Amino acid sequence: MRFTAALKWLAKPSARIVGTSVLAGLVVVFASPADGDTGGLVAKISSAVNLSSAPSHEGTPFAGTSAVGALFSESGGTLGSHFCTASVVHSTGGDLLVTAAHCVSGHTGTIAFVPGYANGKSPYGVWYVSQIFVDQAWTSSGSINDDVAFLQVKPNSMGTEIEDVTGAEQLGSSEAGQLTEVIGYPDSTNAPVVCANQTKSFTVPSTGSKQLEFDCGNYPDGTSGGPFLVNVNKTTGQGTVTGVIGGYEQGGNYPQVSYSIPFGKQVSALYKAAAS
Repeated sequence: MRFTAALKWLAKPSARIVGTSVLAGLVVVFASPADGDTGGLVAKISSAVNLSSAPSHEGTPFAGTSAVGALFSESGGTLGSHFCTASVVHSTGGDLLVTAAHCVSGHTGTIAFVPGYANGKSPYGVWYVSQIFVDQAWTSSGSINDDVAFLQVKPNSMGTEIEDVTGAEQLGSSEAGQLTEVIGYPDSTNAPVVCANQTKSFTVPSTGSKQLEFDCGNYPDGTSGGPFLVNVNKTTGQGTVTGVIGGYEQGGNYPQVSYSIPFGKQVSALYKAAAS
């Protein structure tokens, strides 16, 4: 798992997130009810993030993209360590992020989001989370099939919403077999890693439910919440987010295998509640 500060209802002690502080009392709970031109998509991803023309099996450090960033604890105006990954997702209000629920549950404090973070720099500013939206099933039992959260962030000091500064990923539905780019921020480094590979369908042993599996190395603690992106634009590096590192084993016990819950009706309902 990628969560070293495990939630009370979880027995396992590790995961892809390090101990941190999160907003107390701001969790808003809502009960919620391929094929294609893969060669062209590989070329687009390769151009955007300087990958080779074939899918890699190791996450590669790179300079980052504007809509994906690291989550930090913050105290007294000072950023602490980054502990998870999140991405800006398009919304009417222009103020939403998507990450894993296990990244932001069960703690107190302030969360800051730094899009495009690399080598200690904050090229698009620092944004503060004001509200957290998770599913009732996650809140009640830590359901591994509901490990997703939407975060609302405050506008900056000029009153500008984050999406107007960074752009945003589109929200889409999951489909196993899609060529997918995954971005994550390992907690031991100050730059993100990226890798592209096809996802697989994975059956959770304990429940028989289906999730997505992404096989690529170098996704250790800190990469939880990293987006599963398809149809990435070669110019902007942005695409459609169809999952986030989380779910089974809170994203995976080993750096070479990552998981995500499928994005479908439940995630769409939670998104609509957050966006409203």
